Amino acid sequence: MEGPTLKELAVQALSSVEHGYDLLAPKFDATPFRTPDQILAATAEALGERGGFERGLDVCCGTGAGLGVLAEVTAQAPTGVDFSVGMLEEARKACPDADLVRADARALPFAAAYDLVVSFGALGHFLPEERLPLFTGILRALRPGGVFALPMSRAPGPTHPAYWLLSGFDLAMRVRNAVWRPKFVMYYRTHPRPALFADLRTAGFTVTTTPLPEIGELVVARRAAL
Repeated sequence: MEGPTLKELAVQALSSVEHGYDLLAPKFDATPFRTPDQILAATAEALGERGGFERGLDVCCGTGAGLGVLAEVTAQAPTGVDFSVGMLEEARKACPDADLVRADARALPFAAAYDLVVSFGALGHFLPEERLPLFTGILRALRPGGVFALPMSRAPGPTHPAYWLLSGFDLAMRVRNAVWRPKFVMYYRTHPRPALFADLRTAGFTVTTTPLPEIGELVVARRAAL
């Protein structure tokens, strides 16, 4: 697959989040923004070791990469939710058996329906004040004792070039959003680990972690059992 041109990326970046991803969807899997296969495989392995999952939901499923993980570790066909019609169309091609739902992740239309929820690379699309509504909706979507699994790459330190690349991207995005409408919310450094864990616990989760060798860790947030 041929990736998007610089012009196509520029048009996408000057659009809203929803419309931008509608435009990018057909070529998204050929961009660096797709979740790497290494992270998908490590997450599937870690979840497979836990076993016993019946029904799974991928929040902000995009083109469906995470749906493949759920298909490996759950007994029933997975569900994906995204608010981009274009991304859902691509997800349908990748995972024809999946149940795909168009909805805003901050207002998930599910209640006690899943025992596993995952999300890959989507936190940057939510401002810090939006995390708690997001996590509260995920908690509500889980059955008692259910798990929200969130893979997190190891954050680069200030001595690593990637640290400054990501910081520069966030700065450029803040400038763009200050002078251009509609906003495009995508930041890499707005969900530090302590704040993320605090919001998960405030939402009602018990939080533990599992190492993902050479990648980072799998955050395992569990809804209390009855």
